[in-house]
Amino acid sequence: MKYTPLILCLLFTGMVQAQEWTDSKKAIVTSVDRHKTNLIDISRQIWSHAELAFEEYESSETLASYAEVNDLRVTRNIAGMKTAFIAEYGKGKPIIGVLGEFDALPGISQKAQPTKAPLQEGKGGHGCGHNLFGPGSLGAVIAVKELIDSGKLKGTVRFYGTPAEEKYFGKLWLAREGYFDDLDVCLDWHPSAQTKADVQSSLALVDFIVEFYGQAAHASADPWNGRSASDGLELFTTGINYFREHIKPTVRIHYHIMNGGDVVNVVPDKTKIWTRVRDTKRDGMLEVYEHVKEIARGAAIMARVDYKISLVSGLHEVLVNRTGGAAMHENLMMLGDIEYTESEQAFAKTIQVATGKPKLGMDGNIKPFEETIEHPGGGSSDVGDVSWLVPEIRLGVTTAPALTPWHSWAVVACGGMSIGHKGMLHASKALGMTIVDLLENPQLVEEIKAEFKERKGDHEYEAILPEGPPPTPENLAKAKRKK
Repeated sequence: MKYTPLILCLLFTGMVQAQEWTDSKKAIVTSVDRHKTNLIDISRQIWSHAELAFEEYESSETLASYAEVNDLRVTRNIAGMKTAFIAEYGKGKPIIGVLGEFDALPGISQKAQPTKAPLQEGKGGHGCGHNLFGPGSLGAVIAVKELIDSGKLKGTVRFYGTPAEEKYFGKLWLAREGYFDDLDVCLDWHPSAQTKADVQSSLALVDFIVEFYGQAAHASADPWNGRSASDGLELFTTGINYFREHIKPTVRIHYHIMNGGDVVNVVPDKTKIWTRVRDTKRDGMLEVYEHVKEIARGAAIMARVDYKISLVSGLHEVLVNRTGGAAMHENLMMLGDIEYTESEQAFAKTIQVATGKPKLGMDGNIKPFEETIEHPGGGSSDVGDVSWLVPEIRLGVTTAPALTPWHSWAVVACGGMSIGHKGMLHASKALGMTIVDLLENPQLVEEIKAEFKERKGDHEYEAILPEGPPPTPENLAKAKRKK
């Protein structure tokens, strides 16, 4: 990416202004340490619940209740999502937001031990560390709240309890309803295998379902009377897989067959496939999406079946803010590396052996402030959508061993014990210290906003969502009753 003189100037000033251990930053660390036992207990409760997208009733309430105990103003059940909530404190500008997630992934239940062993066979697990994400963010907000309450800081701090990041992307509905519009700056962190200010983007994504409808018939006696929805589905996946040779290396297409028919001796009249297209840039993703829709149409024509495409949702790539990232990096450097005991390193190395990785152990070192690359790999996040509405400062903190497969049992195991808890508390302190910078330094906020404005350009944000409410269990039940 080419930077204008304004951004180059902001990057330079942001990276050379070293931070200092002020009384307010010392108070953040003291507060997080004082709440340590409760924050770890909350993370353990969420880890044990391991609730999936839009079903995080216990996890959401645990966080919201602790926010209330600490005198934050809590608003539950927002944007049509029972498990979404806001907890805030203070008044006036600036308004600083902090994101928190708490949903688990299906089918990766795991005990807090370094060898694979489900806690509950077939149940969910926190293979992305979201049991740490929510409490870590809330801990930072509470620490800042205490400084506002004592009169040492002025402004508003707001925690966002955001559900369903792994499947339905709950922040999209919050964005569509304007819940981020009054923020000056927003922050988030994510569990990782490294600790660093995150100044890389993510992949834009579109999430959709294709259904094929044919005519059932006896698969042996009179298959000529049938029109196979399974043929349509197979032709669709064949088309996608031939298309892969002719897309850019930055593009990802993947799918999951939800229904391929019921029995072998019936020509199936209904099939269903869940499909995703990703690219490093939204425009590139949308171009591929349009062609994949044409592949579905062509497959239906060849199989002589009908088809239907239903948009689930879509994500913007993250809009990076290096000025905010530089401030976060300075606070990480002040905090220093995360240190691990011999037993924690042994735990990590056992996991690495079990997952076929080198025995490197835990890496708690603070990584250098990186250059932002044009086309990063990795995954997607609904944080990307927030970043096009408000400047977003991002952070990754070590909560699992180096090279550990993410979205796996190994990450679940670490999130349920001290390795994960140490990372969570480190993140809480770094977030809180950076919010102190934002509330004490109006010039920093203006520089962050200036970079945001320049990077965003003339893009007008619009959520990639179908009309109607989010697909929560409650909303789906209402829709079914209306039918």
